[in-house]
Amino acid sequence: MSISIIVAIAQNNAIGFENKLLYWLPNDLKRFKALTTGHTIIMGRKTFESLPKGALPNRRNIVLTRQDIEFPGAERYASLETALAQCKAEEEVFIIGGASVYREAMPLADKLYITHIEDTPAQADVFFPEIDASVWKETGREAHPTDEKHLYPYCFVDYQRR
Repeated sequence: MSISIIVAIAQNNAIGFENKLLYWLPNDLKRFKALTTGHTIIMGRKTFESLPKGALPNRRNIVLTRQDIEFPGAERYASLETALAQCKAEEEVFIIGGASVYREAMPLADKLYITHIEDTPAQADVFFPEIDASVWKETGREAHPTDEKHLYPYCFVDYQRR
């Protein structure tokens, strides 16, 4: 099983504010859907609660929480370790947030799918860990300028653990 992290980050590694994404980038959302459809996605409770329509379709949704709450359309596990143990047969599992789940998953991850947004937001309260170049090697980069649907230039960058 391969563990992948997928996230959009600002230049200061910001990823969210008040449980919302900082940026609305339709091409980032399309890439997210294309990469994660048909796979398992693992997220924290707040990330699940931030999804506008609940569990994401055509994916196995796993929510990490120690609280005794049901999440319609999703499985619940108390720890990342327990959740990953339930995914041994999977080809690729995606970690989709939030910040504490990303921090915990970073040392376990094999790949990073990062959307680097060329902007620093005025407000942010959650951040992605530093991507250490001695640990991660860039394997692909696709740059995109601003356009009518994207207010900021951004790059899709893939990393592989060295």
